[in-house]
Amino acid sequence: MTIEKRAATETRAEGRKLIGYAAVFDQETRIADFHEVIRRGAFSGSLADGKDKLALVDHDSGKVLARTKSGTLRLHEDERGLRFEIDLPETTLGRDILALASRGDLGGASFAFTVPDGGEAWSGDKRELRSVVLHEISVVQSFPAYGGTTVQARSRQQRTDADRRIALLELEAAQ
Repeated sequence: MTIEKRAATETRAEGRKLIGYAAVFDQETRIADFHEVIRRGAFSGSLADGKDKLALVDHDSGKVLARTKSGTLRLHEDERGLRFEIDLPETTLGRDILALASRGDLGGASFAFTVPDGGEAWSGDKRELRSVVLHEISVVQSFPAYGGTTVQARSRQQRTDADRRIALLELEAAQ
């Protein structure tokens, strides 16, 4: 089985935690010579399998930011897509990614996956992903394949009620 990679755009920064979406549902994109869409629930089986998932930089296994096994990477599906939270390490790599995210210089988020038997459906040149095996997510420094995903840096700083309302309005506007 070949491991495939998909990515998306939009990055924002604020604090020490990266949050965002590595994949969004029901958004069609062009991949090589076909169109692809990820359906709701495509990651549910993989997220429930208990296997360790990694958060990397640019799909490079030598650039680990976090992992589910240690609790520094949290993944779940919601109505929008595959949401992640990464607790950035106090390392040169973690500080560099935080600096790029804070400036808005990251290209987005991405994910690497394989498709199990029966996990996809084809109609002409359109591929529908219904079930995938997630291997890792990545912070992408340059050009992603999918639009609509997000990466944001967050801190545990105290927020006022007004700050929380503004953040909620920004999230609603982004959807």
